[in-house]
Amino acid sequence: MNKAQISDLKALLSSPKNIVIVPHRNPDGDAMGSTLGLYHYLKLNNHNAIVIAPNDYPNFLKWLPGDDTVLKFETQQNDCIPHIENADLIFTLDFNAFHRAGHQMEEVLEASKSTKIMIDHHQQPDDYAKYMYSDVTMSSTCEMVYNFIDMLGDTQKIEATIATCLYVGIMTDTGSFRFPATTTKTHHVIGSLIEKGADNSQIHNNIYDSNSYSRLQLLGRAMQNLKVIPELRTAYTTLSQAELDQYNFKKGDTEGFVNYGLSLEGIIFAAIFIENKQDNIIKISFRSKGEFSVNEFSRAHFHGGGHTNAAGGRSETDMETAINKFISILPQYKKDLSQAQNGH
Repeated sequence: MNKAQISDLKALLSSPKNIVIVPHRNPDGDAMGSTLGLYHYLKLNNHNAIVIAPNDYPNFLKWLPGDDTVLKFETQQNDCIPHIENADLIFTLDFNAFHRAGHQMEEVLEASKSTKIMIDHHQQPDDYAKYMYSDVTMSSTCEMVYNFIDMLGDTQKIEATIATCLYVGIMTDTGSFRFPATTTKTHHVIGSLIEKGADNSQIHNNIYDSNSYSRLQLLGRAMQNLKVIPELRTAYTTLSQAELDQYNFKKGDTEGFVNYGLSLEGIIFAAIFIENKQDNIIKISFRSKGEFSVNEFSRAHFHGGGHTNAAGGRSETDMETAINKFISILPQYKKDLSQAQNGH
């Protein structure tokens, strides 16, 4: 984002506006942390702002300050559509293509005549926003929101509520600060957020230390289903709809499961295949170490994308067909997988 655009945005935001802030469908910690962090900042500056999530999100995010103000498009369309139609500005955070908001919300966003502002760190953005802050080197959209507030010259306005929201997204999207996109600047931002009131220890507890017994049993089932293909340095696991139902699956329960396969010695590519009977798809999460790009792999074969080392995809077949396709594709990548460095 250049100086002229920042100047334009300062002028736009200098008087109260109707503003809608949107995360991607199935929002995670970075999506909800960034949207609520920006929401609190805009409210401090007297804007009529609201967060509209495409659908619901995990319970471990529902303690975030401002959660009670969030509308969910999937179940509250009659409330959401007028906000979108009457918005002066729409911020899209942590995604860069309208379809990532889900089919129904995609149509409403595309029809909106409001000015669009994108803040996102995923690869290959669509060209729908008048103002784009897109940077794939960033750890998280929450770090970018901090930078955005800084560009506007307002970091002194960041208080504990904003700091808490932004800390959540940086922590979760960096794997608790261990992924390669965690830079010295990221740590400076984190330090600043703690100074401004983010309680790092309590935030970690709220996100990671609230397991249910059924979730841990579901993790055990995923580990029982884990398969390793050592010659291709790949591990994958599956969870059927019947297994999800058996262990009382709730949204967010499988968060992080894919990383267990990646933690195996010698493995640089991991996947988890999760059946979703309601949407009639197999949802897939991919993770990798080093230079092996799961973004490119997912885009090429499973209608998805994301980052070099973390991406999502889907299959509209049954589980067995999806797994067989995955296994059949892997030999094409044998050279890349064998040469990849074993490290994040």
